[in-house]
Amino acid sequence: MPEDVVGTYEVKRLRILDESGVADEALMPPLAESDIRRMYELMVLARTFDERALTLQREGRLGTYPPITGQEAAQVGSALALNPTDWVVPSFREMGVHFTLGYPIHLMFQYWGGDERGQLTPDNLNILPICVSVGTHIPHAVGVAMAARYRRDPVAVAAYFGDGATSKGEFHEGLNMAGLFRLPVVFFCQNNQWAISIPVQEQTASATLAQKAIAYGFEGVQVDGNDVFAVYRAAREALDKARSGNGPTFIECLTYRIGNHTTSDDASRYRSAEEVESWRGRDPILRLERYMANRGLLPAEYAEGVKKRAAETIDESVLTAEAAPPPIAAEMFDHACATLGQRQLLQRKEL
Repeated sequence: MPEDVVGTYEVKRLRILDESGVADEALMPPLAESDIRRMYELMVLARTFDERALTLQREGRLGTYPPITGQEAAQVGSALALNPTDWVVPSFREMGVHFTLGYPIHLMFQYWGGDERGQLTPDNLNILPICVSVGTHIPHAVGVAMAARYRRDPVAVAAYFGDGATSKGEFHEGLNMAGLFRLPVVFFCQNNQWAISIPVQEQTASATLAQKAIAYGFEGVQVDGNDVFAVYRAAREALDKARSGNGPTFIECLTYRIGNHTTSDDASRYRSAEEVESWRGRDPILRLERYMANRGLLPAEYAEGVKKRAAETIDESVLTAEAAPPPIAAEMFDHACATLGQRQLLQRKEL
């Protein structure tokens, strides 16, 4: 008997804006000039925060910190597609997502300064706490999506993680469950090419990370993660699909981690300077600036004002964070258990 071919697949790669700032107008999502300016302002704000955080860490005013420079388009573009009622389940390198959604900047400085009160998400934001352990939050995102399904809540859940998380068991467990139950979740993978010191080609034999979704019964797409327009369009389509009951999507954003994995890492020990410089030429902010300049949307006075306001905002946030009263050690017990046992009560009293 002849052999049958069971299923075929393809992975689409979306790119709209090239490095020179030229966009494919046929693929452009519906964006007003004010929307494009908003993208630019948020990306500049995220980078300004990143640069200041690195300085503060070197001064001993922050703890270990994971830089986000180079990944601003993947974060801002996807977050702008979210609705206020959607849920976000972040890893530890999503500061641009947080700020796009309105997370107080001073709280983020407090968190990276070692103050857990920085994780007290305001009531108007559906953002779960930052997850540092790689990939372990992906099943949590699937659980939130399952709860939304039970409650008939027409929302989407956005789970953020890096390429390293796709090598973890929780990734496969989460995607399997999401596909099986057609849950309203979008998996945003920021493939920044390195899981600390392991390049993506040494993590998987797959041609793309996006194709991993196909094994679990739903669509995986790849986008140029340094192209804010492509990220926004892919995210908007996937989130709309999730909210309408048509199941999950896996979006692989091809981007690059310009800095070290964290401030405790030295990436020069495993990456060449030539590789880093080649990716600097694909800088997401520079690419958007070129597009805006070509369209007359980036007069010098406006660009200077954006950077000045971002610096002022960050300065004020640092002052607010550092003026916060010191945390009370006993507060670590307040959200650990629904009801404290005798041992915890005694320990709290001692503190």
